[in-house]
Amino acid sequence: MSMLAGNVAMKLAFDGMFLGIYLWLHQFRLFDIGVDWSAALLDLVAIDFVYYWFHRASHRVRILWAVHVNHHSSELMNFGTALRQPWLNRLVRPSFFWVLPIIGFHPFLTLTVGSIATIYGFWTHTEQIRTIGPLGWIFVSPSHHRVHHGSNPEYIDRNYGNLLIIWDRLFGTFAREDAPVVYGLRHNIDSYNPLTIAFHDWSALLRGMRQAPSVSVALALAFKPPGWTFEPDVPDQPDEPDQP
Repeated sequence: MSMLAGNVAMKLAFDGMFLGIYLWLHQFRLFDIGVDWSAALLDLVAIDFVYYWFHRASHRVRILWAVHVNHHSSELMNFGTALRQPWLNRLVRPSFFWVLPIIGFHPFLTLTVGSIATIYGFWTHTEQIRTIGPLGWIFVSPSHHRVHHGSNPEYIDRNYGNLLIIWDRLFGTFAREDAPVVYGLRHNIDSYNPLTIAFHDWSALLRGMRQAPSVSVALALAFKPPGWTFEPDVPDQPDEPDQP
């Protein structure tokens, strides 16, 4: 609940500013899409598509993972996990979602439709629903999202979708729930301190960047995938001379 409270505080502090930026960008839209039901459905699909890539980048770019990691630090899978939202998410989401007003989706429509998508993502955080049947070919199910929260090697970086699972099927990131899911991180933080939960990976990232041997290595630590480490090139050793 403390993680949720911090996220709500950030939402109140920054969402108005970003809504203003989106309204300004909408002046330069490429298409006049409108605000009817067909536009809402198209906007819902567009939001989910952009979210897929934002979510994927949040797992594959270390500086974004430092923001997102606290959502995965829970070793349980329930509705409380769904509320465990990153505090800094509000600052990084616009770097992906700015494209929607430029395309022509009205920001107020996106705000409304995006709320529906968020509600859908809430109920997939459960172990109580095993399957949704044939709908699981199109929509994200709790089973799909349990895989996403798994620290099992075969489940790492899988099932990024929020509403539609078709993006994962199309782009090669889909995995079925076969083995029992082990929730949490590969190295759990074992803390209930909200500041530790929110910023522990920032501390590790900044420490690594300070110790980096060069600026290029420091930047690589920030923008390469989590787990990347610098390995200096070892010069080739001269061949041993032939023995007489």
